[in-house]
Amino acid sequence: MKVTVSRKAHFNAAHRLYRKDWSFEKNDTIFGKCNNPNFHGHNYELIASVTGEIDPETGYVIDMKVLKDIIKSEVEVAFD
Repeated sequence: MKVTVSRKAHFNAAHRLYRKDWSFEKNDTIFGKCNNPNFHGHNYELIASVTGEIDPETGYVIDMKVLKDIIKSEVEVAFD
C-alpha cells in the first residue's frame, strides 16, 4: 500500500529587478518596489510530499529527518 507523507517548511527570499541599461526612473516605473536597491523580499511556505510503500522494518515511507535535511540543503540554503 502506498502512502504520502508531507513536511512543511518556511523560507524567505529577496530579489531586485533592475536593468543596468535603463535609468533609475525607468526601472522604478517598470519594476516598482521590486527595483529597491536594498532588495525586495517574499515569504514562502513549502510543502514537500513523498509517496511510496511503507518500509516494513521501519514503518517509514521516508525518515522525516532525512526529508527535513533535503529541504534544508536543496531549498532553504539556496534561497533563504
